[in-house]
Amino acid sequence: MGMFWLLAFILWQIIPTQAAITVGGGGVGINIGNAGGGGAGVWIGGGINNGPTPSSPSVSKLTTAYTALQAWKSAITDDPLGILKTWVGSDVCSYKGVFCAGPGPFVAGIDLNHANLQGSLVKELSVLTDISILHLNSNRFSGTVPDTFKDLSSLQELDISNNRFSGPFPAVTLYIPNLVYLDLRFNSFSGPVPEDLFNKRLDAIFLNNNQFDGELPQNLGNSPASVINLANNIFSGNIPASFGIASSKLKEILLFNNQLTGCIPQGIGLFSEMQVFDVSHNSLMGHLPDTVSCLSDIEVLNLAHNKLSGVLPDLVCSLGSLMNLSVAYNFFSGFSQECSKLSFRKGGFDFSLNCLPGRDMQRPQPECLVIPGGGLSCLRIPSARPLVCGALLGNLEVNVTSTSP
Repeated sequence: MGMFWLLAFILWQIIPTQAAITVGGGGVGINIGNAGGGGAGVWIGGGINNGPTPSSPSVSKLTTAYTALQAWKSAITDDPLGILKTWVGSDVCSYKGVFCAGPGPFVAGIDLNHANLQGSLVKELSVLTDISILHLNSNRFSGTVPDTFKDLSSLQELDISNNRFSGPFPAVTLYIPNLVYLDLRFNSFSGPVPEDLFNKRLDAIFLNNNQFDGELPQNLGNSPASVINLANNIFSGNIPASFGIASSKLKEILLFNNQLTGCIPQGIGLFSEMQVFDVSHNSLMGHLPDTVSCLSDIEVLNLAHNKLSGVLPDLVCSLGSLMNLSVAYNFFSGFSQECSKLSFRKGGFDFSLNCLPGRDMQRPQPECLVIPGGGLSCLRIPSARPLVCGALLGNLEVNVTSTSP
């Protein structure tokens, strides 16, 4: 019943009228209209009880949905939990995992998370033009996303994570007009990621744990998303120098366990709402940019297992919201007073295996004689000291433009 309430809330947000939620007849009901009566009935899951007689357009929608769902059922080859035993008859609103809304009613959502189904997606699902959520996490679906999914004009959330999908990035997702949540993680997608992904008005982008490769698109920082997870892939090359110039509302970016090289861009400091920045387990080099000290809301800063060097500045270790800072397995050679204070706190702060003099658990001295990337020229901001975070954007735009080919 907890999932019914969640889906009822999501669908209630979509319907632009006052609604009162009721429970009965094995499903969750939403009465649309005035509380005193006169409103149409909407039932989500568990069938339709005591509602108005469907009009012809509604009957047509449910008939079309029946045809599509039966085509999909035929493409599912294994159903160990018996989910599809309920997918019998024309009353698709009573199917397990299928949720209806109204007035009408119509199929508004499908949630088959953790159903362990094996099979593939079918093009016929594209006729469900009223569907707003499609959640298929933790199944055994394979193949790719049908091109016809571009017709899912109401779809807002697509979660096909933890399956067996493969092939190139499913470009059709870029043409789903109202999509705001895209979750492709834990599959076997491969190849480059298109630039257009970061121009699309998505709030969450999860591509982690696939086999995506190539360089990160130059417009990565343009995305309006609050969360971007590209971890555990095979991305290479530099983090784009323009990263942050668009000054988006990004709160979390996870790039760990790739093959990234070069510098951490100065633009990182422009993400004033950033809470999590994790670039660990790459091959990044050079100094930590001073602009990191502008991340006033940062809680997790993970730079471990790279080839970064130089001094850890006081400004970084003084960040008020910082709860977890790891720079382990780098080549930092200097330690500020504020960072020294953090090193004595329990948990959450790891400075081990660097080249910090007088500190325990550091690299053997011979490893510190040659600093990786010593000749690397990272973009530095020619600004007055102390660093004025509010003045970053103008300086960065000038410098990125001057260094562009």
